[in-house]
Amino acid sequence: MLSTCLWFDTQAEEAANFYVGIFPNSKVGKISRYPDSMPSGQGPDASRAGQVLTVEFEIDGRRFMGLNGGPVFQHSEAVSFVVEVRDQAELDRYWNALLQGGGQESQCGWLKDRFGVSWQVTPVQLAQLMSGPDKARTARVFAAMLPMQKLDIATLEKAAEG
Repeated sequence: MLSTCLWFDTQAEEAANFYVGIFPNSKVGKISRYPDSMPSGQGPDASRAGQVLTVEFEIDGRRFMGLNGGPVFQHSEAVSFVVEVRDQAELDRYWNALLQGGGQESQCGWLKDRFGVSWQVTPVQLAQLMSGPDKARTARVFAAMLPMQKLDIATLEKAAEG
């Protein structure tokens, strides 16, 4: 079984609950905690004893594990999660939900949530609008998309039509 591990400083459980609240078919599973003591010189200091170490969760049926490993590693845009949506209402709902609590908009349908995890909220129509033999159409759609933060499906479709 393949799953994704997301490294957090201390917010793994908070992040899991945040994502589960946004996506259907999602749930929080097992939670493990840091032990009260570790062998000398290994692992967390005593201040993490009893705190959440890992939390297993599913987002839309996909398995994840959140790890509270400390501030050593940060999320980056090199890895992002793509949310394909059917219409503008669904796009708006996911976009707004993922930004809730301090997320940051980026360009071309990208955003970072308040935990620093990158997401692309894109309509399924985008791949259709940007593929095919009509290079001018692709260029128009691409040019329309570049200045956008949250994607506007009607504007992209209008650009495709010329």
